[in-house]
Amino acid sequence: MSLPVNRVRWEPCWRIISTRYPEERILSKVADPDDLDLISDLEQMTNDRLRQERGEVAIVAPVDIVSGPGREYLMAPFTYRNPEGSRFSNGQHGVYYAARTLPTAIEETRHHRETFMSRTKENPMRLEMRVLTADLDGNLHDIRGMQKKLPQVYSRTSYAASQELGGRLVIESSYGIAYDSVRHRGGECAAIFRPPALSNCRRERNLVFEWNGKEIGKVYELRELSD
Repeated sequence: MSLPVNRVRWEPCWRIISTRYPEERILSKVADPDDLDLISDLEQMTNDRLRQERGEVAIVAPVDIVSGPGREYLMAPFTYRNPEGSRFSNGQHGVYYAARTLPTAIEETRHHRETFMSRTKENPMRLEMRVLTADLDGNLHDIRGMQKKLPQVYSRTSYAASQELGGRLVIESSYGIAYDSVRHRGGECAAIFRPPALSNCRRERNLVFEWNGKEIGKVYELRELSD
């Protein structure tokens, strides 16, 4: 089936990631000052994103490497791929997933976190999450409104058909897929395969997902009180 391609422009689109990845260089805070150069060299050698920038590895095609605000967040899903795969990737290519609205991003993230926490039988805890916004502007393969035509791609339990579709479109140099959210009725999502479709990524707020041992029962904003 030939899929339509439409220009999708969401300013912004929304993405939620874990805050477990520190933004600061923690080792630099605790190391002896005389060892800072060594630590910096080690970070440069083991960080795939930095190695990509230096041309030592070709994880992302040079034409698709982006610069500008928030480039670390934009490039991360493509240079640090999920080996377990996702809806539109079997783990062989990176995907930047985003939603058209924050409520849709929350419901999508809630589902995936609940699946992980249930699988590993985690005790009740608070999960701190970071909200990112970015500007999306690209010609995407558009399967919105096609759930009846593509029931297997929209499956709630199996990613087999959607991963096959994603892999085929990546080979065809697709910029990504716009699709209806499976977890939030009426919501829309995008799976971006090429970073240039995105720009101006920034941190928007922090959230807490409260896991009670069975589900994420509460989601609320985490913010500092002003003086």
